[in-house]
Amino acid sequence: MFITDVINIPTYLTLFRLIMVPCFTTVFYLPMCWAPMVCTIIFFIAAITDWIDGFLARRLNQITRFGGFLDPVVDKVMIVTALVLIEENFHVWWVTLPVSGMIIREVIVLALREWVAEISINNKRIEVSYVSKIKTCVQMLALTALLWSPDIWIITTGIVALYVAVLLTFWSMIMYMYTARHKLFLRC
Repeated sequence: MFITDVINIPTYLTLFRLIMVPCFTTVFYLPMCWAPMVCTIIFFIAAITDWIDGFLARRLNQITRFGGFLDPVVDKVMIVTALVLIEENFHVWWVTLPVSGMIIREVIVLALREWVAEISINNKRIEVSYVSKIKTCVQMLALTALLWSPDIWIITTGIVALYVAVLLTFWSMIMYMYTARHKLFLRC
């Protein structure tokens, strides 16, 4: 197998998204009036590449094991970083609680998916559910609004979306755990 079999357009987009994480983080801390808007634009571009790389991987039949491993990891890194930035920016309990809940879920689901993949026969995996896809869209809306935070209306929209996202977060986590229940509770 050649490296070109592993590194393809969707994988390059995933790697691009990974590179965007330190970029939007750095811009977030710049003491400029335009920093929140530019940080949000960088985050939004990275978020869009998440959809594009998955679409292209399926459309161009370029799904690889490396891409299948890398994509969810980069997604978690991007989302957790944005959540931490938002928590630090607002620094209030009513933002910290849903942010902490979402970070906990991201870690649990990522570990669960990897564990199930490791013990599964015939390389069966836990597939991404529609609830999880909706959760991601609402989460990206919340993160975009709260990174930008230009006025009270956008902040309020972001907070409401954050709470909707946390509900969807736990719903999708319960669905993942229900799907893996037979593997979770087997005797060793």
